[in-house]
Amino acid sequence: MKIGILQTGHAPENLIDSAGNYDEMFRTLLADGGFEFETFAVVDNQFPSGPEAADGWLITGSKHGAYEDHDWIPPLEDLIRQIHARKQPLVGICFGHQIIAQALGGKVEKFAGGWAVGPVTYEQDGKPLRLNAWHQDQVTALPEGARVLAGNDHCKHGILAYGDHIWTAQPHPEFASSFVDGLIDSRGRGVVPDALLDAAKDQLHHPIQSDEIATFLNAFFVKERT
Repeated sequence: MKIGILQTGHAPENLIDSAGNYDEMFRTLLADGGFEFETFAVVDNQFPSGPEAADGWLITGSKHGAYEDHDWIPPLEDLIRQIHARKQPLVGICFGHQIIAQALGGKVEKFAGGWAVGPVTYEQDGKPLRLNAWHQDQVTALPEGARVLAGNDHCKHGILAYGDHIWTAQPHPEFASSFVDGLIDSRGRGVVPDALLDAAKDQLHHPIQSDEIATFLNAFFVKERT
C-alpha cells in the first residue's frame, strides 16, 4: 500500500539531522506497517497529480495557520475534499487535523486559552491518552459529520473521525520527547510563555503513548471499508 505524505511544513534545520524532517518522522512512526511512502511537499507547492496518486494519505504538522493566506492552502483543501469524496484513508496531525476540518466546513482559530506544549493527557473512551502536543490553534467548530473521539478541557476536539476513512489528531504522535525538547529552544522561546515551556520540559521524561497510535494507524490504513 502506498501512503502519500502531504508535507505542510519543515522541522527546524538544526533538528533535522537528529530527528528528521516531518515526513521522515511519520515514516519512522509507521515503519512496522510495510507501506511504500511518497512525500509531496505541498508547502513548497509540490502537489500530487490527484487523489489517485496514492492509496492513503497523511497530512503533517506545520508552523503555518490553516486560516492564513498561503497560495498552497486552497489547492490542498480541494485535494482533501477529493480524497474525502473517494473515501480513501486520510490521517491529519496538528495542522493536518485543522486543515481537514476547515476544508470540510469547520472553523480553526487561535485558542483564547493559549498554548499546549509537551506531554498532554486526553480522554479517549474513558481512558487517558498521553501524547506530545505543540499548538495554539484549534478546531473551534466541527464540520458536519465529524465525531469527537478524544479531548480534554483545554482542547475539546483533540481527536476527530469522519466516517470510517478519516482520522485526525491535534497532538503529535510522531514527535519524540527529545524533539519537543529541541523545539522548545528553537521555536518556543519568545513565542510561547517561558513558564509553559519550562513546565513542559519538566514533564518530558514521562512516557507517551505514540506506539499505541502507530499500531492503530498501521491498522487504520489497511482495514477493509464498505
